[in-house]
Amino acid sequence: MTKLSVRHLLGIKNLNENDIQTILDTATEFKDVINRPIKKVPSLRDITIANVFFENSTRTRLSFELAEKRLSADVVNFSASGSSVKKGETLLDTVNNILAMKVDMIVMRHSSPGAPHYLSTRIPANVVNAGDGTHEHPTQALLDAFSMREKLGDLQGKKIAIIGDITHSRVALSNIFCLQKLGAEVMVCGPSTLIPKHLGELGVKIGHNVKQALEWCDVANVLRIQLERQQIKYFPSLREYSLYFGINKQMLDDLNKEIVLMHPGPINRGVELSSDAADSRHSIILNQVENGVAVRMAVLYLLAQQ
Repeated sequence: MTKLSVRHLLGIKNLNENDIQTILDTATEFKDVINRPIKKVPSLRDITIANVFFENSTRTRLSFELAEKRLSADVVNFSASGSSVKKGETLLDTVNNILAMKVDMIVMRHSSPGAPHYLSTRIPANVVNAGDGTHEHPTQALLDAFSMREKLGDLQGKKIAIIGDITHSRVALSNIFCLQKLGAEVMVCGPSTLIPKHLGELGVKIGHNVKQALEWCDVANVLRIQLERQQIKYFPSLREYSLYFGINKQMLDDLNKEIVLMHPGPINRGVELSSDAADSRHSIILNQVENGVAVRMAVLYLLAQQ
């Protein structure tokens, strides 16, 4: 099995195409494992992994924890809300205290962009970025690419539309980097207020008409409106956003082709997606959740070999 070129998974930007293909190929093997009657393998039996989450999370945290347990690793869960961080302890002191307990790998989510990068230069353990602010979310991009590849085959030349709140999304940037490295064409679509000004410099198409984006793409990856990150109003109301940028099943059925519908979750039903669209035959949203465990198993396994 090919080794990765990196010691940490800090972002897709740091990976080359071979790294991405290696992770996806390894994830294919682990997906077979998690669908067997006995879902555990002893691959990381002597490894201790700490999940250090400074932000709320459901899917990502559960997915990482399940991946670690499927690999037989020892798991320590840390939540900032009930920790000494509330007493003023710094990030580095918090992590060094965890490492003093002989932890081999840190999976970290933090609200500050670059926090995992900062940590990786100061501690000996492998660091996995589980989302840093509005910067990157590499394992989400990898599981999205894995899910697309599973549905469409090779992504070379495929057209992927990322629709929604691009400005506040860490998923969007990681997806753009990942898909471009795999040879796909990428479009971002949403209100002009929710698309960063210089995003076109990354070589992506920019659109503001959802129907045209759906007609263009093979895959629509719809992002959540992140109201918790918005300090000002970027559009008049959720109702108006839904009217102009929401996707419903009728829109999908009216297309003269089949497209794949994705969403990293959690879904604001009735805002970016109607329930009948989210639950339609076009949707692979629950497949993404299942594939997240296999992809994270692959990431943890490959980093542990470094």
